[in-house]
Amino acid sequence: MNNAPLPEGDWPLTRPFWEAAADGRLVLPRCGGCGRFVWYPEESCPYCGAGELPWVEVSGHGQLFSWAEVKHRLHPPYEDELPYVSGIVVLEDAPGVRLVTRIVDCRAEDLAMDQAVEVVYRTLRFKGVDGEVVAPVFRPRR
Repeated sequence: MNNAPLPEGDWPLTRPFWEAAADGRLVLPRCGGCGRFVWYPEESCPYCGAGELPWVEVSGHGQLFSWAEVKHRLHPPYEDELPYVSGIVVLEDAPGVRLVTRIVDCRAEDLAMDQAVEVVYRTLRFKGVDGEVVAPVFRPRR
């Protein structure tokens, strides 16, 4: 089955993230030892070494750290998506976490550094790719 560029939603380290997104929730692993968020997910905390990393829900509010408008096809399945905005979001209630994501419901020229954004959920599906997945993406906060 060809499912690239969809994420591997059944991979144990990221499964809770994708299951929560399907329910309209944004969750991240947080160390049970030192309390720091661990993103990208790992088997143990890179800060203190603790192995307990429960997933906790976060608000999905943040600020736009960086972005780029993608106008040229990088991979064939993205061709029907062009143009789109890829961005990095700093989450308000998850210190140290920067999510690489898509920025939606706006024009690239209307974005600004530190702009307030909020999570929304969209179903990702691509022409010629088997399957789909609900993913957290961000838009300017309303």
